[in-house]
Amino acid sequence: MKTTFADFGLPEKILDVLADLELFEPTPIQEKSFSPILSGRDVMGIAQTGTGKTLAYLLPTLKSWAYNKSGNPTVLVLVPTRELVVQVTEVLETLTQYTTARVIGIYGGKNINTQKLLFNNGCDILVGTPGRVMDLSIDAAISLKEVKKLIIDEFDEMLNLGFRPQLTHIFEMMREKRQNILFSATMTEAVDALLEEYFAGPIEISLAKSGTPLEKIAQSIVKVENFNTKINLLEHL
Repeated sequence: MKTTFADFGLPEKILDVLADLELFEPTPIQEKSFSPILSGRDVMGIAQTGTGKTLAYLLPTLKSWAYNKSGNPTVLVLVPTRELVVQVTEVLETLTQYTTARVIGIYGGKNINTQKLLFNNGCDILVGTPGRVMDLSIDAAISLKEVKKLIIDEFDEMLNLGFRPQLTHIFEMMREKRQNILFSATMTEAVDALLEEYFAGPIEISLAKSGTPLEKIAQSIVKVENFNTKINLLEHL
């Protein structure tokens, strides 16, 4: 018998949204991640884009989420790019549309003073790029002292982009007692080193060997004679 989202014991308000989206059955990563994340322990998930990992970390997080009177975020989702901030914020806003959760997405390249105004009415779940989250924390526009769940998506990509100093700074701004939920497409030495330094023996959830390509992605190669041919071919494609 197949598992459905109804088996997860999610609030009716969230199940209604999933039904509106015609989502009834979890993907393998969503099914495997739910209980470990709900347990409150640190979790390290190896999952590529396209496996449904956004819902894999958001659904158990929303199941245990509670309104915070102080108006400071209790959930922080860090992602490497502006595009991902927009995407994750949109998913969260859809999932929480029938709840009181205040969701804010922030990223660099926008006026920081305009973004500060977003926090006037408080924030429960904050989604952002490390640089902008750090800047707003340093400016005291937001406090990370009440974050109970830290989610880092595309951990490997974040380190590839050189975000380690900002991540380290953010870790130091938060209280030590929190749950860390990390997702990465690969396990690199840099990921491993940071895990060892900052996180308490995370449960590892993996669907396939690190770096395995997704089955639904077709890969092919075209051999070209030289760089100019390559450029011309790319322009043609």
